[in-house]
Amino acid sequence: MSKETRSAKDRALPARVGPKADEQEDGKAPSDGSRLTLRAMLPNAITAAALCAGLTGVRFAIEGLWVYAVLAIVLAGVLDGIDGRIARLLHAQSRFGAELDSLADSLSFGMAPALILYMWSLQDLDRFGWFAALAFAICCALRLARFNARIDIEDQPHRQAGFLTGVPAPVGAGLAFTPCYLWFETGMEIFRNPVVLAVWLAVIAVLMISNIATLSWGAIRPRRDVRLPLLAFFALAFAAILLEPWWSLTAISAIYLALMPYVLVKYAGIKKRRAQAEAAGETAT
Repeated sequence: MSKETRSAKDRALPARVGPKADEQEDGKAPSDGSRLTLRAMLPNAITAAALCAGLTGVRFAIEGLWVYAVLAIVLAGVLDGIDGRIARLLHAQSRFGAELDSLADSLSFGMAPALILYMWSLQDLDRFGWFAALAFAICCALRLARFNARIDIEDQPHRQAGFLTGVPAPVGAGLAFTPCYLWFETGMEIFRNPVVLAVWLAVIAVLMISNIATLSWGAIRPRRDVRLPLLAFFALAFAAILLEPWWSLTAISAIYLALMPYVLVKYAGIKKRRAQAEAAGETAT
């Protein structure tokens, strides 16, 4: 086969997708992962570490160490948030990394939280508790499968407008643990009530597989005049997480949920303006 033929064939192949920092990122690179260099192994190693953290959380839950179990999932979320960015900095995206990232997300943010919450509270509901845990794990897997299946599709209104479709898997896991955060701080048994937890878990599961527009942190572009105050805010937020981790995580969950109606209204406005622009273009034509 001539060089020109091979070059044309390579251009015809779809771009490969690298490991994602989260579900809203879909960086592309031509590597298929068949020859991984040492540079390319670093982000994949971080993804594997996130997977280990998620599964270690299950082990802590078996031993009844609930704080460590939740912290292990939080650590998995932090690692999941940096593996894709490191891959892009190193230009080390690969199809292998993308598949590993999806599998790690399914285990760390779907199966592991479901098992931890079942052992923490839901097992008192017997069959219904296990059903709620299964529903959460399945919805997380379905969300990731939908995202991977549509990653190469250009016609995605939410993504084109700077939003996500449904709640991302790491965020869903963080929201699912909100009753745990409150129980760690207050000790109130209402937050460990299996019925309350089952309803809460069902709501988060539905949000993950829903078609509603949700906040995309990667699409936020702060104005130049608010960047320094924003940096100060994030520094203070980091200090708050170190000093009061459970209240801080609860506040983050509450803010995220409170912003959802605002995101829906904003997306509806963008969708309306696009429809008007398309109608105007058709009229002009």
